[in-house]
Amino acid sequence: MSIQTARLLKRLRNDFQLSIITLMGLFGVIGISPYAVYRLLHGNYLVGIADTIIVLSTLFAVLYAWVTRDTVKPGIYLAAVFSVGATLIAINLGVNGLFWIYPLILFNFFMVTPRKALLATALVLVSLVTHALLVPGSVFESDYQMVSFLVTCMMASVLSFIFAVRTRTQRDQLQLLAIHDPLTGARNRRAMNEELKIAMASHRRHSDSYGLLVMDLDHFKQINDRFGHHVGDQVLVAFVELIKRCSRKEDRLFRFGGEEFLLLLPNTELPGLQAAAQNLLGRVAQELKSPGGAVTVSIGGAVLHSGEHWESWLQRADESLYRAKSEGRNRAVIADGATPPANAARH
Repeated sequence: MSIQTARLLKRLRNDFQLSIITLMGLFGVIGISPYAVYRLLHGNYLVGIADTIIVLSTLFAVLYAWVTRDTVKPGIYLAAVFSVGATLIAINLGVNGLFWIYPLILFNFFMVTPRKALLATALVLVSLVTHALLVPGSVFESDYQMVSFLVTCMMASVLSFIFAVRTRTQRDQLQLLAIHDPLTGARNRRAMNEELKIAMASHRRHSDSYGLLVMDLDHFKQINDRFGHHVGDQVLVAFVELIKRCSRKEDRLFRFGGEEFLLLLPNTELPGLQAAAQNLLGRVAQELKSPGGAVTVSIGGAVLHSGEHWESWLQRADESLYRAKSEGRNRAVIADGATPPANAARH
């Protein structure tokens, strides 16, 4: 297997919606193309052209999703094209064309949100019924057949809606668990690595500035030993809530060790990183408590250098944290910057 193929397969595994659009698009092209050729060869040009437009639109949407990484617009586009195409085919072919409505229902629920899919199905059914009432016998052979078709379509739509909502909820929950620490709600190490890679790429392409702070709660093991892990967990949760209150909306907090955390700060130069570290030192010392008294934090920081790899960046911040702890804790050491005095956290 080539490296390029491995990368494509990895993208499909990591991007659920892209894999759905690709697979459904592939099945759509394979399933509809023979009908398009057959109908064009036998003179049914209207339906044949509609099938051809659907096939070409599918290829375009899949290619657009792969190039732009946007799966929302292609999904809506395909749902609209398939809905209009299936409606025209059903009107032209009558009963024989109605069979395409059932896979259309499933297709739409895979392509777009459940509500949009339900709306698309309702519009298709309304269009078919309206045309059947205006031109009797054009779509349905009898009123009984029309009612039976509507009932079965509505049952399929409702069941698909329930399944789609449930599946979407479970997928969102799994994605949340995959990138968040279950105790504190901070992002986990897996998410941290990805965010640091993105920051590195953004810095290289657009020269965006980034800073990071590595934080370690001082003497946290003593809290666990003296008061139990339950109390220690409460301190960790309180610490995360405090850091989030003190941070900007665009900042990202990660837990990558027992009592070790990392704060990623976009659009931050060295002076801003130093100010942020000092602010956090003071707020933690004043507001974070345990049964044994105030809890403090040691902080190491670094600003991303031009051309630097994210692992080297993280290592420099981690080395600064080690200096802060070895110099007495409850202080911040920023790489390439001055070291604040030990009592700088208390104003």
